[in-house]
Amino acid sequence: MKARSARGDAAPRSFRWRAAALLALLTLAGAALLWRAVNLQLVDHGFLARQGDARFSRVLQIAAHRGTITDRYGEPLAVSTPVDSIWVNPSELALATDQIPRLAGALGLDRQELARRITSNLDREFLYLARGRQPADAAAIKALGIPGVYTSREYRRYYPASEVTGHLLGFTNVDDAGQEGLELAFDHWLAGEAGAKRVIQDRYGRIVENVESIRPARPGRDLVLSIDLRIQYLAYRELKAAVREQRAHAGSIVVLDVSSGEVLAMVNQPTYNPNDREQIQAADYRNRAVTDIFEPGSSIKPFWVAAGIAAGKYDSRSIIDTSPGFFKVGAKIEEDEHNFGAIDIATVLAKSSNVGMAHIALTLAPQQVWSTLTNLGFGEVTTSGYPGESAGLLPPYSQWRPIGIVTMSHGYGLSVTPLQLAHAYATIGSLGIARPVSFLAADGPAGGTRVLETPACRELLGMLETVVTAEGTGKLAAIPGYRVSGKTGTAYKAIAGGYATDRYLAVFGGVAPASDPRLAAVVMIDEPSAGEHRGGEVAAPVFARVVGGALRLLAVAPDSPVRAPEELPPSTLPETTRTAALR
Repeated sequence: MKARSARGDAAPRSFRWRAAALLALLTLAGAALLWRAVNLQLVDHGFLARQGDARFSRVLQIAAHRGTITDRYGEPLAVSTPVDSIWVNPSELALATDQIPRLAGALGLDRQELARRITSNLDREFLYLARGRQPADAAAIKALGIPGVYTSREYRRYYPASEVTGHLLGFTNVDDAGQEGLELAFDHWLAGEAGAKRVIQDRYGRIVENVESIRPARPGRDLVLSIDLRIQYLAYRELKAAVREQRAHAGSIVVLDVSSGEVLAMVNQPTYNPNDREQIQAADYRNRAVTDIFEPGSSIKPFWVAAGIAAGKYDSRSIIDTSPGFFKVGAKIEEDEHNFGAIDIATVLAKSSNVGMAHIALTLAPQQVWSTLTNLGFGEVTTSGYPGESAGLLPPYSQWRPIGIVTMSHGYGLSVTPLQLAHAYATIGSLGIARPVSFLAADGPAGGTRVLETPACRELLGMLETVVTAEGTGKLAAIPGYRVSGKTGTAYKAIAGGYATDRYLAVFGGVAPASDPRLAAVVMIDEPSAGEHRGGEVAAPVFARVVGGALRLLAVAPDSPVRAPEELPPSTLPETTRTAALR
């Protein structure tokens, strides 16, 4: 009985021990779970919340489109169109390496190169694979459902006028920031400010919920330019044809509104298409009309005459004796094509007499001439604000010597840009008021600074009309129905050690209509090589076609009787009439 009783007592004790051990284990497990719950909720809550957000919550950038650029009549010149960029989280995509060949095929990338890029950037959470894709193409890639592949909305700049406005507008980079031209000059105005929002995404990057708006997007402001796209295209067409016909190296045209200082057209050749980013080269995109300087040749002569008139030493009745047709200054001899004898200043300009200009220049005080040229804008940048604009070169008058004075009066020894030269002619056309050059549309006539007296400018305009007569060097610049005041210029190109005798610059600058100037323009053709090389033969006809067409587009009233077609120089006629006349 005692043995049975001992066995009976042992069994309950063993049961109680096991029960106690189990209870202790359960209590310990409960305590561990309770501690873990407290730790997760209180201690590690911030860390875990951040980890959860990192997987499902995203702060997305809201792209802001760049402001539109239009011409003065609202025609779009630069617009931003929506595009999508493809990016990946390398650490996520690395977990699905079998999908890399599919992704490479959809993007048109080499699969091995893509795999290398992914595996070498595992420490990053963001890696662009493609920028500026069409939204439909990006949606197709997103639809593949590859983990770690995402898209983001951006904007790409598009230029409807293509190369017609290429140099003028410049272009933006892949991030839609201005890099050249007016896109750069007004980047602060055009650029938008990106916004941000917090969203919840699923594992495939699809937005499940918009949580909050962090910062609204601010689109860029629109910009209205002074450019008239009709005149811009006309200038582009005529310059391109002239450069091709003359087999020239390059060319530029600037057209200004005399009453406001607005740039109505600015064109260069050769040009480029800003929509084709792959073909843009640094040598192609500089705006020659603003950045390149050249020696203007005889197109500078009117401004030396202006200095003489302003000094009270000359007027339209003054006679200059150019006999015997040459003039010696130091060791240098200046000569004319013919011995013009005693001629008035209008004839000096009409015949572009170097001898006559030498006589005038040497009778003027250097400081007086320098002051006049400086007031007209030579040797200084204009007020245009265009990036990279050159100031040209006008030596200080203290350095002028007789030989230098004579050569400068012929357009050598000083340098200008086409924009500077056009601005100087516009100042004469506005009867002595130097108005600020502007690429922005103005509401009306702009104020300015008087640099020459009105009578002196009227007298000079009358003299320059003789240049465009049948006896003048600029007869091919005549425009049917309009009086034209202008001046031709031909200059040897400077090379190392001197001047090339077989490379020229052909220039024509002027205003129209001469009775009440509305437009000023300068045409410069660099190295014409088709046979003709003088400004009156190469640049003047381009001036006539561009300015004549612009005056008609602007509905400017004619100020001269229209002669019959047989009386007009062939280059001033419309294309169909010109062809018939040549036959």
